[in-house]
Amino acid sequence: MRDFLLGPLKSWTRTTAFVGKDVIEVVRRPGALFSLIFGPFVIMGLFGLGYSGQYRPLETVLVVPANSNLPTDPNFYQPYLGESVHLAQVTNDANAARDQLQRQQIDLLVIAPANVEQNFLTGQQSAIDIEYNELDPVRDNYARFVAYRQVQELNRAIIQQAVSSGEQYVVQSTGSQQAVQIPPEIVAAPTRAEPKNLAPLSPNVVAFFAPAVLALVLQHMGVTLTALSLVRERLSGAMDIFRVAPVRALEILIGKYLAYAFFNLSIAAATCFLLVGALHVPLLSTPGDVAIVVVLLSFASLGLGLLISTVVDSERGAVQLSMLVLLASVFFSGFVLPLDQFITPLRIAAYGLPVTHGIQLLQDYMLRGSTNQAWELQVLAGIGLVLFLVTSFTVRRNLRSAD
Repeated sequence: MRDFLLGPLKSWTRTTAFVGKDVIEVVRRPGALFSLIFGPFVIMGLFGLGYSGQYRPLETVLVVPANSNLPTDPNFYQPYLGESVHLAQVTNDANAARDQLQRQQIDLLVIAPANVEQNFLTGQQSAIDIEYNELDPVRDNYARFVAYRQVQELNRAIIQQAVSSGEQYVVQSTGSQQAVQIPPEIVAAPTRAEPKNLAPLSPNVVAFFAPAVLALVLQHMGVTLTALSLVRERLSGAMDIFRVAPVRALEILIGKYLAYAFFNLSIAAATCFLLVGALHVPLLSTPGDVAIVVVLLSFASLGLGLLISTVVDSERGAVQLSMLVLLASVFFSGFVLPLDQFITPLRIAAYGLPVTHGIQLLQDYMLRGSTNQAWELQVLAGIGLVLFLVTSFTVRRNLRSAD
C-alpha cells in the first residue's frame, strides 16, 4: 500500500523537476525571453507604422502627336489625372518613351490619338493607347483600372480642345445646310482606352510567386542550418579542440560555407527542376543567370546564419533569431506586399535582407528573361561579403574566448 501511494508522488516529483529546470533555464536567459516575446511584437509594430496601404503614383509619360493640336504643357493634364498618376513628361517621341517603359523607368505610357478633333466631328471614337510593363497580376489589374479611370478624366481634357473648334465648325456647317450628326455616345466618350501590357508574359499567381517562394526558402534554409552549427560546437566543447588544434578561424568558416552551400545549392537545383518541370513555371532566361542569383543568395544567407550562430549562446536563441529573420522577410521583402507601399526608412532597411534582392532578380530572370535591376546583383554580393568579413571576426573572437 505504501509503495502504491509513493509511486505517483515520485513520478510527480520527477515531472515537476523537469518543469522547474526548463523554467529556470529560460529565466536565466532574459535575452532569449525578450526576443521571443518582443521580437514579433516589434516586427508587427514596424509593419503597422510603416505600411501605407497605398500604391505610389504611377510615373507616366504622355505622347502627344505633333499634328494633334493638343496642349503639351504637363500642368494642363495633371489636374485631370488625380493622385494615382504623376505626369512626368509630355513628348511627341513614342519610341523614346516606350524605351523608358521597357527599362521600367516609368510605369505608364499614354499615347494620345493624332486626329481627335477630326474623329469627333465625323462621329467616330478615338483610341488612346495605354501601355505598361507589369508581371505582378495584382499590379497588372491595378494598371488597367488606373488606365480606364484616367481615360475618363482625360476625355474631359481632350474634348475641351476638340469641342472649342468643333462648335464653330458645326455652326458654320449648319448655316450652309451641312449639319454634322455626332452620336450621343461619341459626345459622352470621344476616346476609349486600349491598354497593353508590354511584359513578355502575364503569369498566373503560381508562376508569379514561385520565384519568390524559391528565394524565401533558400534564405531560410541557409540561415537555419548554419545558425545551429557553431552553437552546437561551442556547447559540445569542439571549440576548445579548435582552439588548441592547428586550425585557423578562416579555415573553419570556409569549411562551414562549403558544407552548407552543397546542401543549399543541391536543394535549389531540385526545387528549380520541380518548379519548371512539374509546375510549368516559365524560365525565359538561361539557367546560368538563375544560377548566379541562387549562388549569391545562398552566399549571403549562409553568412547571415553563421553570424547568428556566433552571437547567440544557445540553440534556442539561434532558432528564435532565425524565425525572426523569416518573419521580417515575409513582411518586408516584397514577398507579399510591394515595397513601394512602405515608408522610406523601412524600404531602405528591407534592402538589407538578401531575400529582397533574390525575389526581384529571380522573378526578372525567370519571367522576363533579363533584369533592369542588375545593381541588385552587386548589392547581394556586397551583403554576402560584408557578412563573411563580420562573421570571420566573430569566429576569431569566439576561438580566443573559448574555455
